[in-house]
Formats: sequence, C-alpha cells, structure tokens
Amino acid sequence: MAHETPETPTDRTATLLQAARAWLNQDPDPETQAQLRALINAVGDGDTAALSNLHSRFDTRLAFGTAGLRGEISAGPNRMNRVLVSQAAAGLATYLLRHAAPGVTPSVVIGYDGRKNSHVFATDTAALMAGAGVRAILLPRLLPTPVLAFAVRHLDASCGVMVTASHNPPNDNGYKVYLGGVNNGAQIVSPDDKAISDEILRVAADEHVPHLPRASYETAEETVVQAYIAETASIAHTPRAQVNAVYTAMHGVGWDTTRRVLEKSGFDLPTLVDAQIAPDAAFPTVAFPNPEEPGAMDLAYETAREVSAELIIANDPDADRLAVAIPDLSSASGYRRLSGNEVGAILGWRAAALATADASNPGALACSIVSSPALHAVADAYGLRFVETLTGFKWVSRVPGLVYGFEEALGYLVNPDSVRDKDGISAAVALLSLVSDLKSEGTTLAGYLDRFSEKFGHYASGQISVRVSEVSTIALVMTRLRESPPTHVGRIRVDEIDDFRWGLGDLPPSDVLRIRLTDGSRVMVRPSGTEPKLKVYIDTRSTVGTLVERRAAAQAALDELDRGMRALIE
Repeated sequence: MAHETPETPTDRTATLLQAARAWLNQDPDPETQAQLRALINAVGDGDTAALSNLHSRFDTRLAFGTAGLRGEISAGPNRMNRVLVSQAAAGLATYLLRHAAPGVTPSVVIGYDGRKNSHVFATDTAALMAGAGVRAILLPRLLPTPVLAFAVRHLDASCGVMVTASHNPPNDNGYKVYLGGVNNGAQIVSPDDKAISDEILRVAADEHVPHLPRASYETAEETVVQAYIAETASIAHTPRAQVNAVYTAMHGVGWDTTRRVLEKSGFDLPTLVDAQIAPDAAFPTVAFPNPEEPGAMDLAYETAREVSAELIIANDPDADRLAVAIPDLSSASGYRRLSGNEVGAILGWRAAALATADASNPGALACSIVSSPALHAVADAYGLRFVETLTGFKWVSRVPGLVYGFEEALGYLVNPDSVRDKDGISAAVALLSLVSDLKSEGTTLAGYLDRFSEKFGHYASGQISVRVSEVSTIALVMTRLRESPPTHVGRIRVDEIDDFRWGLGDLPPSDVLRIRLTDGSRVMVRPSGTEPKLKVYIDTRSTVGTLVERRAAAQAALDELDRGMRALIE
C-alpha cells in the first residue's frame, strides 16, 4: 500500500513562498508590494521572524461574514489590502448578478470614510463592480457610515458597501455590506454572508486580480447627502432653548454632515474640539479612536471646562456611534461620560413618548440581548412591543415595526424609516432636542436620568472583559460554565441559566449564556466577536425606596455580581 511522504518544514516553506509570490504578482499597491517582497527575500535569507510573519499572513484568510471584512492594512490574504478588496468586490458582484431578478441589472452604492486606503478600496470596488456588469454608484466624497446606509434605501440600490473600520486602530480598515430589496438596507446576515463568501473564495481561487474587468462607474449627486441631512434634521422640532455643547469627531468624518444637520434643525453650533475635528487617518491625539476607551474624551472634557459646556457629544470616526458626557462635579475631569445603556434608555423613553401606540399593532422597542433591560420597562409602560436580538445592528435593525433600537456599545437607531443601522448623527440630534426641551423646563439630562430611575426603577450595568492569549481558553470557560453551572454568583443565588447555543425562542443559535439571579439581576456571558476576549455583561435593578436607596441597592448588587463572576471565569 502506498504511503504519502510527510511534508517537511522545507516543503512547507517552499509552498508558503510560492503562495506569497503568486500574491505579489497580482498586487497593484506599491506599498504592500514592497512590504511583501522584503519578507520573501528575508525568508530566503533564513530569517525565522520573517517566516513567522509570512505564515501569519498566508496560513489563513480574513473571513467574510456578517460583519463583512475588517483587519490591518498589510500584504497577504489575512490582511486588508487591494488584492483582498478586489476579490471581495468581484465575488460580491457575482452574488448580486446571480440573485438579481431576470432582466434586472443589480446596483451597488459605495461609501468610504477618512481612513488609510478607504478611497482607493472604494474606487477599486466601484470599477470592478461596474466591470462585472453591476451598476456602481460611488458617494461624492468621504462621508459617515449612516449616509451610506441611508443611500442604499434612498437610491433603491440592491446593495451597499461602506469602506470603514469604524473605531478600530489607525492601521485597520474594513468592508461592510448592506442589502436592499427585502432586506430594507440592513447589513447582511446568514445565509447571505455564506453565499457571498463562497463567491469571494471562488474568485480568489480562479481569478487573477489584474485580469478582472473594470469599467467606469457613476458618482452620486450631492442630493443624496442633502436628502440624508433633511431627513435627519426632521427628527427634532424647533429648539425651545439653545444648548451650550461641545462636539468632537474623533478625527473622523462626522463633523461636516453633523454641522449641516444642526444648522437645518435650528441648533446653535457646538464648540469644537479643534484638534480632533478634521479627518486624520493617523488619529494623532488618541491612543485608540473609540470614545469608550480611557483618555479618548480628555480633549473634549478640557474644551468643555473652558466654555462651561452643558453637554458633550462625540462621534466615533465613521459617525455611526454617539458618546455623551454631562457635567459632574464629583469627577476629576468635571464631566461624566454616560454609558451606552444610560443613553439607550433615555433615548428609548423619548422615542416611546413620541410614538403613537396602536393597540392592535404596537410598534417595537428593540435592543441586543447584552444591553440593559431598562428598555423593556419603557416598552411595557407605553404599550409597545419589546424585542431582544442577538448582538449587532444587523439584527436590531430588522425588527418588524421598529420604533427605536439600541445596543450598549454606543449604537442607537432613532430613525428606522430612513436608516437601518446605528446612526450617531441622528442620535445626536435626538439627544440635543431632548436636552433643549429639558433646559426650557428648567432641568438637565442628569435630572432626566433621575426621573427615569424614579419612574422605571434604577438600572445599573457593568462589564467584565477578559483578554486571553489563547482563544481556546474562552471555549474552556464556556464549557465549564455549561457543564458545572454555578448555583450562586457571589452571594446571590442563581435562578435559571439560559443557553443560546441551540437558539432560544425566536433567536438563532449563538455562543451565549444568560444567568438569571433571584434578585432580578441578569448576567450575560459570551466570547467577543472581534477580539480574543471573553465578555460578561451585568445588569441590576432596584425599584424599592428613595432614589438614593435605589441607586445604592443596584450598585451593591452590581459589585457583588462583578466579584462573583470574576471568581468564576478568571
């Protein structure tokens, strides 16, 4: 019987170098060409670090999924670059052509932000889509992600592509895909992600990027942006009082569109964090361009102190998220950033109060399963349906009859009739409108949060994020929690544990555990979808006693559950 000869390390290196050279031969980018050529030469000289580097780029491939693509800009299939983007564009074009109705030419609208290579990735996509026979429309300039999400519906496009890595590190970029038609401009979900991925992999296996056909594409008129501005401005009524606010774009693309929306809405323009207002792919003033990260809001706090601002609003770099801070004398900075759950709850209260509840077909408030249950209490109080979804706006935005949706990671959807994705600009307008109304009544956002706690109970939330060096560690922890479920978390007894592994209710399968405690608290445990982290979300509530007593009780339960969960997972 014949036996296969085992592959030697020398054989594996030869195969790796062959793959790297093949990639190099179709790479149109001089920067990544030079980078890859230097690595290949170093491996040839016996450099083991270069060999390891090459393996990390070629042993696997950035997977195309419901989040599209996202990764570091660099050479190789496990990085973001012009070869990978070209293959993605050609594969997506094939998918659109295969799924188009007979005699119908599918269309795609493409947007891009201010990150490194965003424009070139967008124009490559447009030219390749057009070359494949898809009507390709490029947005007129760098713009926020919500404008692209809006444009898919506004132009009745079959598909939308946004080139952005949102709030990732500076050298990352990404590729988000939206579908029109029955998907209403929402981000892709299964099984479309798998079908698109299959087409991309076929292109990667069978096609040579320089030989892929290209053609001229359209550039959208400025009227698309104007329509978004008009729709977004209509969220707010004429301000009853002007708000002394500070705004930062976090070196992203949010300000120009936000400015035009605020002007059309009748709001005075905020004081700007000048050093962060213009798009800058290097993100020079922040270690990490995410408003949730420590230090990211420091310049905004400094600016706010200078002008005694009543409110700080911050967008992330592609302006699909919103961070909010309010004055707080107990804080060293003088301001406190509200959590995503706090902002989500108060914007949900605003949305519910504005909605006309139809008893026969009530609208819905929706949030992800890891977001605060506070929205459920709001929905119950206003006769609206409450829907929980899996994490991600690809799920939240698809809820039938949606009035408002949010998730705790600073994502809010206040205008589902226009945009089927989180939108940090429309959320800012809604928030400003609320603060304006409160000011005209002689109160503040802090006072409104107190009123929320008095009406619905005080909700406290916390998060534990454990980064691991070996991803397998996360699976081991999840397995341990499933096979030896805890009877207590800290000193609080467990009532029930829900396992989403096989799906739960209307929700599809997901690697998530929900721990319900006898005091009404809730703990969610899940692996991060984007990083080697295990994430734990803790939510507590108190409805008994004065506001001070409610706060103290909810915080005490939160502290106890935090200690208890750390003991269980670390």
